[in-house]
Amino acid sequence: MSAANARSPLSVVFLLHIALEIPLAVQGVWSPTSLPFVQLNNTTLVILKLYSALVFALCGVALLCYSLPEFLPGKRALAIGLCIYHTICSTILYQAPRFIPISFGAFFEQYKVTPESVWGNGAICAAYACGSTTVISLWYSDGGQNSCKNQVYTRL
Repeated sequence: MSAANARSPLSVVFLLHIALEIPLAVQGVWSPTSLPFVQLNNTTLVILKLYSALVFALCGVALLCYSLPEFLPGKRALAIGLCIYHTICSTILYQAPRFIPISFGAFFEQYKVTPESVWGNGAICAAYACGSTTVISLWYSDGGQNSCKNQVYTRL
């Protein structure tokens, strides 16, 4: 593989997104009632299926972007969009009321350590936050090396 076609190791972030999101997407589309959520009625099931379809589509887009060249602005835009998406999701989950009927025990409950707060502020979301910040910082601090040789296109 030549230097011009070499894929950045940071592109693995797209595959990481797929690996972490696809189980929820598949289960939400085909069997949403088996997810461990409290009080699922018809409305929440439809919304859950719609959200799962959105996540499934984002996984497809991430898979397609993985193989694209690094200098394309669309690839960077998708990466930033996924970072914003995960930031919003982790904030919502951290502030969510109890909706998962699992407890870590009385000791953790007294310190308000619930599955929702662990999911919203736990290792996965912390990894997303740290990883996203690192990827964006590295991606835009490359000094223009991957910016299509600093060419300006005037035609649309």
